[in-house]
Amino acid sequence: MATNEKSRVALTSVLAAIFLTGFKLVVGLATNSLGILSEAAHSGLDLVAAAMTLFAVKISDKPADETHHYGHGKVEGISAFLEVLLLLVTCGYIFFEAIERITSKSTHVEVNIYSFMVMGISIIVDISRSKALYRMAKKYKSQALEADALHFSSDIWSSAVVIIGLVSYKYLRFPLADSMAALIVAVLVIIVSIRLGIRTVNVLLDRAPMGNHQEMMEAIRQIPGIERLDSLRIRSSGTKTFVDMRLTLAGELSFTEAHRIASMAEVKVSEMIPGADVIVHADPGEKASSKAEPKDRISDIMKEHRDLFIGYHGLNIVHQQDSYLVTMHLLMVGDSHIEEAHKVCDHLERDIKQLMPGAQVNIHIEPYRN
Repeated sequence: MATNEKSRVALTSVLAAIFLTGFKLVVGLATNSLGILSEAAHSGLDLVAAAMTLFAVKISDKPADETHHYGHGKVEGISAFLEVLLLLVTCGYIFFEAIERITSKSTHVEVNIYSFMVMGISIIVDISRSKALYRMAKKYKSQALEADALHFSSDIWSSAVVIIGLVSYKYLRFPLADSMAALIVAVLVIIVSIRLGIRTVNVLLDRAPMGNHQEMMEAIRQIPGIERLDSLRIRSSGTKTFVDMRLTLAGELSFTEAHRIASMAEVKVSEMIPGADVIVHADPGEKASSKAEPKDRISDIMKEHRDLFIGYHGLNIVHQQDSYLVTMHLLMVGDSHIEEAHKVCDHLERDIKQLMPGAQVNIHIEPYRN
């Protein structure tokens, strides 16, 4: 649904750019207006940018695959960056033409109703397209659509400048007015373009969103059961935001409790960044680890009863739910009676349970062979 809506508004922009480029070119050639011809070139660049945007939004919403584990959202950032470069080229062209007009002799321009008509229609179309593009860019956090909207917005100002120049040329007999206004507009467009370019580069370099990182760290640290937040990383790819963190949990916690704390951290992130892809890795604290695996104390029990068996191996202690699971392999003399072996196991199990109340103890008996 999102892809279809974004593609539809991008396709409409391509058609609008084709119409404006052709219309301005015909009228510019017919009237010999350098201002209108420069606008035709401007719209031609918009056509290229709109085509790039259409391609980018179709690719960016493709799901992750074997070679693009985080999806294809970066395509929009690349497209937006290239569009910013095109916009800066356009501003450079406006600068060049404005200086050329100021320093050279004026050329005769035939100003008629078609001159004002094409620029008026251009402004109406540009306002419509820029609003639609900005609306979709904000809705889907699309950098490519935002860059395309910036192109059409700059056209509004440049078209207005051409109209001022035509009026000044025909009625005020001041041929330099349009060139001076064009320089001012070019400076404004360059400033906006640089700002968008900086945001685009930051996304391509995986810069964390401003404000979110510190605010998210403070919110997560307030969750009960977290000893410390070891790492928090945030990156954006197209409309998707990825967050991964590493926590150290406080105290002796069961797997269920650790999972609950990790889920609370995910909820906190989702409240701040809706739709974020969140991964939480929870590590036990140092104290929790020492309590969860008291192998030294069980080893002491085994040493106390060393005369009852030959040896043991594979001692493993797992903290599960609110209890422990203790497993080991016990070596007995091969000709030992089964009842004697079970008495040894019962004795060891009783001592271990005294050490770890509620523990489940599984001892596997193996015959010892020389």
